[in-house]
Amino acid sequence: VSQQQQQQQQPKMTSEEPASKRRKEEEDEKSVVMVTGGSGLVGQAIKMFVETEGNSKENESWVFLSSKDGDLRDRKATEAIFEKYKPTHVIHLAAKVGGLFANMAQKVEFYRENVIINDNIMECCRINKVKKLVSFLSTCIFPDKTKYPIDETMLHDGPPHPSNEGYAYAKRLIDTLNRAYAEEYNCNFTSIIPTNIYGPHDNFSIQNGHVIPGLIHKCYNAKKDNTPFTVWGSGTPLRQFIYSLDLAKLTVWVMRDYHSPDPITLSVDEAAEVSIKDVALSVAKAMKFEGEVKFDTDKADGQFKKTACNKKLRGYLPDYKFTSIDEGIQKSVDWFVENYEKARK
Repeated sequence: VSQQQQQQQQPKMTSEEPASKRRKEEEDEKSVVMVTGGSGLVGQAIKMFVETEGNSKENESWVFLSSKDGDLRDRKATEAIFEKYKPTHVIHLAAKVGGLFANMAQKVEFYRENVIINDNIMECCRINKVKKLVSFLSTCIFPDKTKYPIDETMLHDGPPHPSNEGYAYAKRLIDTLNRAYAEEYNCNFTSIIPTNIYGPHDNFSIQNGHVIPGLIHKCYNAKKDNTPFTVWGSGTPLRQFIYSLDLAKLTVWVMRDYHSPDPITLSVDEAAEVSIKDVALSVAKAMKFEGEVKFDTDKADGQFKKTACNKKLRGYLPDYKFTSIDEGIQKSVDWFVENYEKARK
């Protein structure tokens, strides 16, 4: 099909065809939602959400990609994936990620590989006339020196922390390009900024995992070995944690109903911020751990707080009820105990 014919088949939205009318017509058509990075924490949560809660619409089919489906750093491989699945909507979770030390040691790779992945996804979405692209950002890409609570407007207000600047600048460019694609090509691309995510299918590595999965694995070992449950640091830092199933539900809402290139923060309310000590005690309770809980104050605490503001989200969904931290931790602990052999750790 020539480019001219393609343009005739897919007319650009004009002022006579308002966005609401176009979206109504699109809702009636068959949708194929492709999730990159579909085997990870958030991808699996979206899968659980659309499969078990009956939340997939009749005309919607879902494709969850893993690294086995092709290397998204490779343009030809990415084009082949789009050709195979012909997605109408894309939720883009795939990224090169790593802990503090990996980020510090490989800034070039974290920058280049993420920029290449994101460029391949965005361009393939444009070329294939994908109706909606939702990409994931992270609170760790915000300016290092900032005031709290942070919100979506502050993303580019200053340099990120030097330790992860390669990753951070690559991710920030998604936001820049979402606006550029909207202006130049009328693409409906947007991004999500989640706070600290936890839940089933997480990486429960004690060395490289995030706080909650690391504590769950540690507490599991302490219970099994009848040793104290030792928490690194004083336990005083505060964090906002979002249960992965809540994030999945809200991500699907963004895909269907939030239509702006500007990012949106998906986070629990500021009042739901909890200390690491409270999290550790909640993990011990969920694990039915009766032993001693110790705080190793020789270990660094990290940043005291990184509060994010969810006012924008609340403007759209004022009554949304988040899973409480205790309930989310209980569900995560139950999943880890049940799936200990196959869990990433």
